[in-house]
Amino acid sequence: MATDTITTKTVRVADHREPAFQHVDDIAAADERIAAYRARHGGRKPNVLVVLMDDVGWGDFGCYGGGVAVGAPTPHIDRLATAGLRLTSCYSEPSCTPSRASLLTGRLPMRHGLQRPPMYGEKGGLQGEVTLAELLSTAGYVTQAVGKWHLGENVESQPQHVGFDDFYGFLSVSDMYTEWRDPYFFPEIVYSEERTKWIENQPFNKCFVHATRGAALENVEEVTIPVLSRLDDMWATYSIAFLRRMAAEAQPWLLYHCTRGAHFDNYPHERFLGKSPAKHPYKDTLIELDDIVGRLVETLRATGQLDHTLVFVSSDNGPEMETWPDAAYSPFRCAKGSTWEGGQRVPGILAWPGMIEPGRASDGLFSQMDLFPTALALAGADDTAPEDRYIDGVDQSSFLLAPDGASNRKYLYYWLGRTFSALRVGEYKFMMASISDDDRDVLNPGGFTGVSQKYPYGRLYNLYLDPKETRSYLIRKLAYLESFQSGARNHLATFKKYPPKVVVGL
Repeated sequence: MATDTITTKTVRVADHREPAFQHVDDIAAADERIAAYRARHGGRKPNVLVVLMDDVGWGDFGCYGGGVAVGAPTPHIDRLATAGLRLTSCYSEPSCTPSRASLLTGRLPMRHGLQRPPMYGEKGGLQGEVTLAELLSTAGYVTQAVGKWHLGENVESQPQHVGFDDFYGFLSVSDMYTEWRDPYFFPEIVYSEERTKWIENQPFNKCFVHATRGAALENVEEVTIPVLSRLDDMWATYSIAFLRRMAAEAQPWLLYHCTRGAHFDNYPHERFLGKSPAKHPYKDTLIELDDIVGRLVETLRATGQLDHTLVFVSSDNGPEMETWPDAAYSPFRCAKGSTWEGGQRVPGILAWPGMIEPGRASDGLFSQMDLFPTALALAGADDTAPEDRYIDGVDQSSFLLAPDGASNRKYLYYWLGRTFSALRVGEYKFMMASISDDDRDVLNPGGFTGVSQKYPYGRLYNLYLDPKETRSYLIRKLAYLESFQSGARNHLATFKKYPPKVVVGL
């Protein structure tokens, strides 16, 4: 009989760790599978490949109901989903920088302090945090970051100083390099010598870069619009070279591959320009991203590494609808920058041949923060997680590896900057604050605009009956109130011993 996620109690294994379900049978099955894997392969630790896309929506891939139906087939991603576990309740944070920092640290933005994206040379703030790359490196892994970083340009926050052996990518976000170069969007800058110089003199790095552990960045090439169109292809080539190189090495590895696409504005590679059925830059970029996933997975297969690699494909947040139609698709309410489902529910595909049962789909809660303790557990390094700070991620290794395993996460917490917005348990979401997505507030509602609003009595949404979050159900479901209130109280209480941090805030 399946566990009832609302009535079942969780276990807090340590004061600084998020309470989780303890599914005894799942844990035993997963432990047995891991032990057998290590026995077969001489104690080998699994590789970890993270493919994190930018602003790609929950419904964009074919395996989530998009694909051909929305003018952009994704056959490679769909095959990967068929080969592993497709999550229907995978969650990011509301925007890219908070999500990336949370994935790498296993901590909410209220703890690591990066609550919004830094722009045009602003500092980040990963220094002082402990990253997954750092801990896996200590455990003997080679760590490689490729593509978009966007965790701050200050030296201390750069990837080569927070656990990565090598980095090849850019430090910020796609539009920052190109919007002021494109006369369609910024004619008043492009056709003004004074304003062009004003942008050029702003203190941000306009190149994509390369760096090795502990060394200074080297500029590779300035990111003009023609260069931008080639970046995802070049970054994929770099990652493929890394994978081929590692095939001859005994060390396990972490590859954190972050695509440029499909963040606005999209300038797809010429091989994909106009090749999607939709004949639109965003959709052309989607088929390019699908091709990249196919190339990475095929390289793993061809080099004999696929059976040793946990692959995780996801997106850093929901769709950026303010740039419609150059935007992602989601069947949920609102978009990036919000704590409505459309802002934080993202695709999540996990595959590991022979270890994760193929053809699985689950609505069990999974936060991208969960990758932090899960990867450490699979690497046999779970005891290296820091004990001087709160870890919000939950070890989901038994969820992944046990046949028909259940999620170990009870609550999903939604934060809108420094405002505790909502929590989800089971099929219910209790919302205390949000931003409005009324079209009177902004032309294309969603993203980072809207009027902030708080609900004195709270709102309750049944996400199975009402995924658009249009009808509060609380008056008919007051029996659940204590479950939501106690979940919120216990969560907020953790900030008393482990105070919040603001580095880049709203």
